[in-house]
Amino acid sequence: MAMGEKTVTLNRKARHDYHILRTFEAGLSLLGSEIKSIREGKVSIREAYVRPKGRELWLVGAHIAQYLPAARQNHEPTRDRKLLLHRKEIRQMAYEVEAQGVTLIPLRLYLKDGRAKLEIALAKGKKQYDKRQDLAKRDAERAIQRAMRHRA
Repeated sequence: MAMGEKTVTLNRKARHDYHILRTFEAGLSLLGSEIKSIREGKVSIREAYVRPKGRELWLVGAHIAQYLPAARQNHEPTRDRKLLLHRKEIRQMAYEVEAQGVTLIPLRLYLKDGRAKLEIALAKGKKQYDKRQDLAKRDAERAIQRAMRHRA
């Protein structure tokens, strides 16, 4: 049986706070205790973001809980982690962050064929009125669905 995709954690606030322009899939350079902790689901990417440093991209602010059986060989829970992407993708994203003032944010951390992957997005921050418009639109759609259900 081939292993599929299993979502470990989502960054739910990302779609509320940002306009998502484009998404990418990145691998993560992890320690053994980190991947075991991820498989247990003890990870949070809510406050995380991606920062270009030189010719690399780094995940900053993600919290991966310590793996208790690892004892002394454990990892630092909030250390910066290197993202694994093609050079061309890194150059393109770094350029857009510098030139267009967009941000790189993690949307989802998942396991794909036993390997940890991170879905990252080029995003532009929403203003307060954008957030209110989105909420109003979602409420209107919900009301329409409710009306259609009662009508049928």
